[in-house]
Parts: sequence; structure tokens; C-alpha cells
Amino acid sequence: MSLKKAINQIKTSNNFLITSHVNPEADALGSELAFYKLIKALGKNAVIINEDPVSLSYEFLPLSGLIKKYKDNIRNLKFDCFVALDCSDLKRTGEVYKLNTAQKPVINIDHHISNVKFGNINWVDTHSSSASEMVYELYKKMGVALDKETALLIYAGILTDTGSFRYSNTSPRTHRVVAELLEYGLDVVETYKSAFGNLPFRDMQLIAKLLNGIKRQNQSRVVWFEISGSLLKKYKNLYADLTDYLMNFARAIKGVEVAVIFKENLGVKNEVRVNFRSQGKIDVNNIAQSFGGGGHKSASGATLHGTLSEVRNKVLRKINSVLKEIPIE
Repeated sequence: MSLKKAINQIKTSNNFLITSHVNPEADALGSELAFYKLIKALGKNAVIINEDPVSLSYEFLPLSGLIKKYKDNIRNLKFDCFVALDCSDLKRTGEVYKLNTAQKPVINIDHHISNVKFGNINWVDTHSSSASEMVYELYKKMGVALDKETALLIYAGILTDTGSFRYSNTSPRTHRVVAELLEYGLDVVETYKSAFGNLPFRDMQLIAKLLNGIKRQNQSRVVWFEISGSLLKKYKNLYADLTDYLMNFARAIKGVEVAVIFKENLGVKNEVRVNFRSQGKIDVNNIAQSFGGGGHKSASGATLHGTLSEVRNKVLRKINSVLKEIPIE
């Protein structure tokens, strides 16, 4: 029903403002750009505005140069439909939601179980691997033809959000969708390299430094990294968000149930971004929600106020209290 409502709103609107969450990754960007192409194919107008710029690691995505930043001097902005993709909460768009001063209809297209249903129309499919997979469904339901460029955008979003098809959100349907996308002649080797294999040597040096500082607790069932603001200042202008790289190493450790990254937010005093990853037994979405965040059962995040040590101690206490209920194998 919500998908039909979304389609009806798309059909009756003519000018769209498209956005996603802060620090957008490939699924956010891929779904935005694929949705933008859908709107243009329908002969309508659209603009993509994000809080943060496109990371260097995702500039390979077609049309990424079209995405505007909230802080850009955007004049004569007119839209009759506000579309948020891959956002569990409207405020996850940063300041962009404030552009909807006229309270135009909001379409919320998302796959996170923590979604708070903030839209006038909420198409939230928690069984979908990604927002990009949901946009693929829009193309099919609306009878809009895919092309190679769109296929790449959707494929990149699915590839990254499923952890290269390793995470539990990878379904039989996901593979069927990808099989069709590959019919458009995508170079899977080059796409993987663009998304995961282009780290500059300096970024790898930082990863090595952070790996050397990995900590563990509770018989290695919990491991974590801390990234201070001073370290981020030293290694500024990073090519990519290093979260997934660090988490991949952490989850490869035998016996690990939960991996955490604590990262100080630059420019904001006493604010720490916390990223959680689970091997499956622990629902880190519940943990993140207890701190005002959310996401998926096996991958979530939250932003907490306090010093790095204060936040770390608070979060680890919560994780260990949850782990008490899970027997050690």
C-alpha cells in the first residue's frame, strides 16, 4: 500500500527535492542518483541536496557531480515533493530537512528497522537489502526502463550495503535483482575496486595505526577502536570513511560478538559518533536505540554527548549487560 502511495505522489508531483543521510555512502548516493534519473525519465524536475559532499571514494558513481551541498548558495529552489532516501529519521538529513519550510509532502523510502516513519508517505521495507534495491522496484512498478548508468548506481548501493553479499540482508531476491543489473554489462571487478580498492597509502597508514590500538573485553567478545579528534586533524582529507575497513578486521577475530568504533566529531565539543557491528547474536539496533540512534540488527550507529572515555565506558557497560544473556560457545 505504501509503495502505491509513493508512486501516486511521484505521478502527481512535478518538482522534487531529493536527499539522504549525513556522510552519505554508496547506498545513499546510489539510491538518490537512481531516483533522480527516474524522475528525469518521467519528464519531471529534480535536485539532490545533501548535508555533506560526496566522498572521494564515491566520485566514480555516475552523475555524482550533480549533487549539491546544503551550504551551497542554492537560489530559486522550488519543489512540491521532498524525498528522503536511506534515512531512518528526518534529522539524519542534517540541516536539509529545514528547506521544506512550506511543508510539502515527504516521501520516506528506507529499509532500516529503526525508521520512525517520519514521512507523509512511508515506504519502509525492512526486508530489502538497501534503499537502492527499493529504487529498482520503483523502476519496475512504474515501467521505467533501466540503462547501464542506472544499473551501476543501483548495483553499487546493493554491493556496499550487503558487504559484498556477505551480510544477512542479502536475500534470494537481492541476487535476482543483481543478476538482471549485470545484464547491462557492468564491470564488477572495476566497480569493486572503485568502492573498496582505491585507498591511498596514507589512509592505510592510519588504518594500521588504529589496528595497533584495538582493545578487547569480555573474553574478546567485544572489541573496539577509538579515533580521537586530534588524530583526525592530523589525517585530514581522508579518501574514504574507514569504518567498514576497521570493522572487517574486527569481525574476523575469533569469538567476537560485537565490534565498536568510537570517533570524536570534529568541530563539536564532547560529541562522539559510535558505530556498532554484530556477528548476528546481538541486536545492535536495540543498543543503538537506547542511545538515541538506530540502524540494522547487525549494523547500527548513534551519536552521544560526552568525552571519548565517558561515552566508551557508558556504551561498553550496555553491551556487556546484553552479552550476559548470551552464552559463550
